[in-house]
Amino acid sequence: MDRNMKENHAAYPGRAAKVTNPIGDAPKRVPVSQHSAQSRSLTSGAPARVLCPANFAQRVPVQPQKPVLSTQKPPNNQTAQQPRPKPPQQATVRPQAASKSSEKPPQAAAAAQNPEAENTLKQKTEETKKKSEETKKRQWSLDDFEIGRPLGKGKFGNVYLAREKQSKFILALKVLFKTQLEEAGVEHQLRREVEIQSHLRHPNILRLYGYFHDVTRVYLILEHAPRGEVYRELQRLTKFDEQRTATYITELADALSYCHSKRVIHRDIKPENLLLGSNGELKIADFGWSVHAPSSRRTTLCGTLDYLPPEMIEGRTHDEKVDIWSLGVLCYEFLVGKPPFETKTYQETYRAISRVEFKFPPFVTEGARDLISKLLKHNPFHRLPLKDVLLHPWITANSTKIPTSRKSDGAAPSKT
Repeated sequence: MDRNMKENHAAYPGRAAKVTNPIGDAPKRVPVSQHSAQSRSLTSGAPARVLCPANFAQRVPVQPQKPVLSTQKPPNNQTAQQPRPKPPQQATVRPQAASKSSEKPPQAAAAAQNPEAENTLKQKTEETKKKSEETKKRQWSLDDFEIGRPLGKGKFGNVYLAREKQSKFILALKVLFKTQLEEAGVEHQLRREVEIQSHLRHPNILRLYGYFHDVTRVYLILEHAPRGEVYRELQRLTKFDEQRTATYITELADALSYCHSKRVIHRDIKPENLLLGSNGELKIADFGWSVHAPSSRRTTLCGTLDYLPPEMIEGRTHDEKVDIWSLGVLCYEFLVGKPPFETKTYQETYRAISRVEFKFPPFVTEGARDLISKLLKHNPFHRLPLKDVLLHPWITANSTKIPTSRKSDGAAPSKT
């Protein structure tokens, strides 16, 4: 592998990290230009993972840099600041809404008869209104947090362990540099990511609690996932057993089903974008390529080549069923240790995906083969729906978790 390829690999730490943790010489993802991908190939070295042109992973190693100080005010289209959520121990005083009824409330009636009482009521109302306005103006700042060790590096900044000073709540703080976001032209992508992730509530989706910014940086306040990336765990163990794989697929299918019910397509499901919570539960962590899809039809080519479905690499419109394809690729990689369509050249990978050409190693059981084969269908409408994935015999026989959608139905308790 030549120097340029190594530099590309260095851009994605999840894929390029070497042992001490035993990632070793595992296959690595390689950034690829959309217009030249079909004419370039890797002629030597280990099979390579391929990235689309703007797949800006959030764990890209970058040289430590000093923040660029700017005397210019941020433009109006910068990410707006979000009001700081109030600490739980403080009571929020809310002004009473004015009554739409023509009848006067008792206080107002009394005030009308007593001018002194009327003045007191007005004063109290003004004080309450002032307090409410002051509360709305309060915003998060870096001074509200104690910053700990770095958790990861990305192309546009770093992620740090942090603690909110008043509540002592542990979280992750993602720090992004505005100049780098502007140079890459991804401000809109960040806004979309924040808008989508901040509104999602699911045990298998990483929470985005809030955000704020200063002159040079944008800060995302994220849920902390103590056990790190699924990808690093996969590299440490080489592959997962059936029970662990089925459990992860259950959690992921349940989370994706929730996303699709909110008209959100993720479009970049891969081990690097999955984290593990304190109890080992899987959490979808990166929504950089996700979209709200009211029309359910998209044409943008994005994500990682190894996980892209035929309709995307062939330039056809796509919908939420791209996530079902990625679920099949992920299930295969968990069991085998590498994606089903990984090859030595871009052209071969494109061709294998387009033709849905892949082979199962002998140790993959019939139940797992059946599920994966039903997910990796060329025609999106032939892919197994997520609700049926959760009911597949291989999943129900091996998974140790019950989907949230079935817990409310009084399903049997989880296996131990």
